[in-house]
Amino acid sequence: MRQINRDILRIALPSILANLTVPLVGLVDLSVAGHLGSGDAVGLMAGISLGSMLFDLLYWNFSFLRIGTGGLTAQAYGAKDFSECGRMWIRGMALALLISIFVLAIQWPFQKIVFLFVKASPGAMQMALKYFFIRIGAAPATLSLYSLKGWFIGMQDGVSSMVTDLVVNILNIVLSMALAFGWWIFPDWGYAGIAVATVISQYTGMLVAIGIVFFKYRKVFSGVKVADSLSKKELGRFMSLNGDYFLRSLGMITIYVGFTAISASFGDMLLSCSSIMMKLLLFFSYFTDGFAFAAQALVGKGIGACDEKLVKNAVKWTFVWSVSIAMAFVGVYFFAGKPLLSLMTNDASVIGRCSNFLIWLLLMPIVGVVAFTWDGVYAGATASAAMRNSQLISVASFFAVWIPVAIIWRDLLGLGTGDASDAALHIMLGAYFVHLAVRSIYQTVLYRREILGRVPAPGENT
Repeated sequence: MRQINRDILRIALPSILANLTVPLVGLVDLSVAGHLGSGDAVGLMAGISLGSMLFDLLYWNFSFLRIGTGGLTAQAYGAKDFSECGRMWIRGMALALLISIFVLAIQWPFQKIVFLFVKASPGAMQMALKYFFIRIGAAPATLSLYSLKGWFIGMQDGVSSMVTDLVVNILNIVLSMALAFGWWIFPDWGYAGIAVATVISQYTGMLVAIGIVFFKYRKVFSGVKVADSLSKKELGRFMSLNGDYFLRSLGMITIYVGFTAISASFGDMLLSCSSIMMKLLLFFSYFTDGFAFAAQALVGKGIGACDEKLVKNAVKWTFVWSVSIAMAFVGVYFFAGKPLLSLMTNDASVIGRCSNFLIWLLLMPIVGVVAFTWDGVYAGATASAAMRNSQLISVASFFAVWIPVAIIWRDLLGLGTGDASDAALHIMLGAYFVHLAVRSIYQTVLYRREILGRVPAPGENT
């Protein structure tokens, strides 16, 4: 028991520390934009928000680079097939670079399509596109980092993943301020400096991560040939797996874009409240995700080592840690709900309106922790079809709750007018929780078949 908990914490704690810097980057970028003194702080901040949304929509589709690379690498590590670990690194990086070429090629039509559906003021859109067309230059680095961080987790190395994230995020924060305001020896690039800072920090992080790989893990590449790693036979399972994860990512995007689009249809106030509530709802996941990463690493290792006991213990104890964190956050949300709202905005009307929805914060850790932890377990087992199916079914459940309300009850409830629009957000939050519950139940039911059923007998070829 002590060993499994040490292994879990060795992977989870560095991941949690790195995760905590992620929201800080976004807050600093918004703050810098709001203090540039151009006379249009609101427009600049809106530009950053819209520009960031474009990248969320674009890159979220390719999160499978981390999940797929991490799960397969963990299994190879457990089987002590370190040459396969090296080949997995090559495959992950090659796919990341191939996708980055595609991303750079579609940048113009992509932003055009998004802004057909997302309405914004001309000034905010202009600033968003300025930010987008600079930051898109970091695509090869950003996508490579997905694969690199997944590979580190698969190698049971939370520290190297943490170091990479800290380099990227801390450098991004420092350079955003330095390049926007012209501090020290840096040029004064104003608003454009925020995007340039992201590009520089992403490429720096990629180089640091590659340096760590070849300094710390160069032995795994001994005798490994690039051509063999990228052969049709070798790529088959990798691409099939990532195809499932890609569809899963599309399902996740559908939920979050649908949530935002529905909120926007009820006016700016409801959109602001829904955005703030979603950020607060997901804040606890920065902590529980660390244990999901640990589950991925250890479950994959156990399957590769044909060790059912390790798999069971990894599942049991990552859930113990994750649920403990979730229960602690119930307390945090209960006692600090309104102060957290004040951190998000100083607008009294927005705070007052958001206060009507604080009850959902108490439910989020209880429902969300199960779904998020299972995601790590299933990723480690490379149960990609089950992950895909659970997400697609949960998307259907979200709209199955919302659509009858939109069609049948909208006029009855008066959702589009005044305070009655609060009912719309309550129903959307209810639909969001139903989708999490469906994911949790589906993966719980399939645990024995999809996870334990994947543990080979000792000596069996995995």
